[in-house]
Amino acid sequence: MTVPSTRPGTVGFMGLGAMGLPMAANLAEAGFDVLAWNRGRPALDAAVAAGCRAAERPAQVAATAPVVLTMLPDLPQVREVLDGLLEDTDPVMDTLVVMGTVSPVAVRALSDELRPRGIAVVDAPVSGGVTGARDATLSIMAGGAEDTVARVRPYLAAMASTVRRMGDAGAGSLAKACNQLVVAGTLVALAEAVVLGERGGLEPAALLEVLAGGLASSEVLAQKHHHLADGDFTPSGPARYLHKDLGFVLHSAADARISLPLSATVARLYAAVDARGLGDLDNSVVLQLLRDGHGFDGHRPHPHHTTTKD
Repeated sequence: MTVPSTRPGTVGFMGLGAMGLPMAANLAEAGFDVLAWNRGRPALDAAVAAGCRAAERPAQVAATAPVVLTMLPDLPQVREVLDGLLEDTDPVMDTLVVMGTVSPVAVRALSDELRPRGIAVVDAPVSGGVTGARDATLSIMAGGAEDTVARVRPYLAAMASTVRRMGDAGAGSLAKACNQLVVAGTLVALAEAVVLGERGGLEPAALLEVLAGGLASSEVLAQKHHHLADGDFTPSGPARYLHKDLGFVLHSAADARISLPLSATVARLYAAVDARGLGDLDNSVVLQLLRDGHGFDGHRPHPHHTTTKD
């Protein structure tokens, strides 16, 4: 195996999806030597075109880059890549930055597991979507030791307009879980408002415009206005990801031994969305679930409680 050479500022990046690719490109544009790896070759070629170098195997990244960033869907994928990172090599890597949305409880366990091997873990989930990833305006919530977060901050700052250390390992993911709870809860509230308004003869677009002009205004409403007004559920953020993230909310609540009744209700709604095969549509598709009058188990609720038109 030919290992790429280490250069000043070399950083590894793994996971070149819709958000990962522009994030890696922004790192390269900021002047960092980005050694990228991705399971699919087209995205890797696109990263090279944007100024990154390509690694053929994860182990090459670990042998070359002291800091490795992952932008992967969940910890199982991170663990799979981690096995490859540590395979057949004496790794240079000493810091793993987990940038996908993962369980706060599980990433703390990963940090404890890797510490004896000399690898520090920073969980640094992002908010801002594909637009924020492209424009380097993400908000990054970091968890990890102060000195470790300070060390990786220049990389994070190249991809974001806001970088905030929230606490030790797991704290960044806990902050992201709170973010996703607010997003999902707001989406459900907006969807219920649309259904209730329609039942009373209100036009969704007019109702949402009025809501946007008052205290009910939010970034969620601004970004999801056309989805809710037009019933266009072309995905900008798939519903199945919110279903997954709400599981992390409930996992964290159970770990903290607290009850979050709104979270439990919203999580059941998104579980129903996924169960009906709507998970790849936009996360605002919860509106369709409510319009169809389906309860959490996929059956219609009692007629006295339905919010759909006859």
